Amino acid sequence: MKRIMCFLLLTIIVTSCDSSAVSITDTGGANSGQNGTDDGTSQNAQWSIPVSQVVDGGPGKDGIPALVRPKMVNADSDEISVLRPNDLVLVFKDGDDVRAYPHIILDWHEIINDNVGDVSLAITFCPLTGTGIGWGRIIDGEETTFGVSGLLYNTNLIPYDRLTDSNWSQILNESVNGELIGEKPELYQLLETTWNVARRVYPTIRVVSTDTPFPRTYGTSPYGDYNTNNDRFLFPVSVNRTLPAKERVLALIDRGRAKVYRFESFEEVNLIRDTFRSRDYLIVGNENFMVIYRLTGDLAELEFSYVFDSDNLNSEILLRDDEGNEWNVFGEAVSGPRTGEFLGKTESMMAQWFSIPAFYPTEIYGQ
Repeated sequence: MKRIMCFLLLTIIVTSCDSSAVSITDTGGANSGQNGTDDGTSQNAQWSIPVSQVVDGGPGKDGIPALVRPKMVNADSDEISVLRPNDLVLVFKDGDDVRAYPHIILDWHEIINDNVGDVSLAITFCPLTGTGIGWGRIIDGEETTFGVSGLLYNTNLIPYDRLTDSNWSQILNESVNGELIGEKPELYQLLETTWNVARRVYPTIRVVSTDTPFPRTYGTSPYGDYNTNNDRFLFPVSVNRTLPAKERVLALIDRGRAKVYRFESFEEVNLIRDTFRSRDYLIVGNENFMVIYRLTGDLAELEFSYVFDSDNLNSEILLRDDEGNEWNVFGEAVSGPRTGEFLGKTESMMAQWFSIPAFYPTEIYGQ
C-alpha cells in the first residue's frame, strides 16, 4: 500500500509539472497584462509580446537558480567527471581566457553570470529551445545579473535583470516588459561544440565545475528525451514541420527575419558564402560546429580557405585568406597583416529548428 501511495504522489507531481502551461490573464488587450502573483510580472505591466502567450513554466521566479561567478576548473579536473566527450558546451574566449559552459549544467540553471576579464557576461540557455546566447550585463552603465523569471514565451526562456526587474525574451534578444522594454543587450559571440573539440582545440580551457551551491544530478537531463523526441513539447508553441522539430540548426537573425543553416549542408563543403537581406556572410561548418561571420568593406573581397583539421585538433585556426591572414573560430585574425582584426559579428545562435520560425519569418539555406 505504501508503494502504491508513493507512486500516486509521484504521478501527481510529474503531471503537475508537465501541465503547468498556465496563461497569464490578459485583461487589457494584446500588449498589457494583469497578474497579482510574484511570477516576474507586475500589475497592469505593458508587454511588447502578446501577454496571452506568456505562460508560467512552473518553478516560479528564481525557482531555477541562475549561477553567479561559478567555480571554474581545468579540463582534467575530477569535478567535471560527468562531462562526456560528446556533451555540448558553449565556449567564450576573451584574449587568452577561454571558458566552457556545459549544457549539462545549463540544463539545470539556464543562466550563468560570469566575469571574464573586463567582460560582464551572461550565458543564457533555454533547454526547451536549445538556444545559447551570450549577453552583456552592463545596463545604463551599471552591472547587473540576470535571473530566471519562471515565464516562457513560445516555450522559450524569459530572463529578468535584477537591476530593473525587467523581463527579456531570449530568442528576441530584447526586453519585452518593464522599465527597459525595447532595449537590446550587447551580444557576445559563443561557439557551441562538443566538449571533446573544445578541450582539444583549447587545452588550457577552463570549465564550470559541477561543485555548485545547488545539489543537482548534473549529467542527467531534467527533461528526459525532450531533445530527441520531435513530438514532445511541454508548453504551447506553433511547430513548423518543414524540418524535424528538434534538429539543431544555426540561425542567423537580421532585422526581424531569420535564415537557418543545417549540418548536412557541410557534408561536402566547409565554406558557404551567402547573402541575406542584402548583406554578405561567410558560414563555416563541419560535423562538430557551425559559425557565421558578416563580411563588410574590404573583408568581402578576401578569398578564404578552410584549414581546420577535424582529425588533428591541436589548433584553433579555422581559415586562411589570400592576404596570408589566419583566422580562429571566433573570427579573429591571429597572424598575418590583419592580426587583431575581427570578421563581422552577427546576431546568431544554435537552436532547435522549431524555435526559430516560432519567432521570425524564416528561410532555410538551400530550399
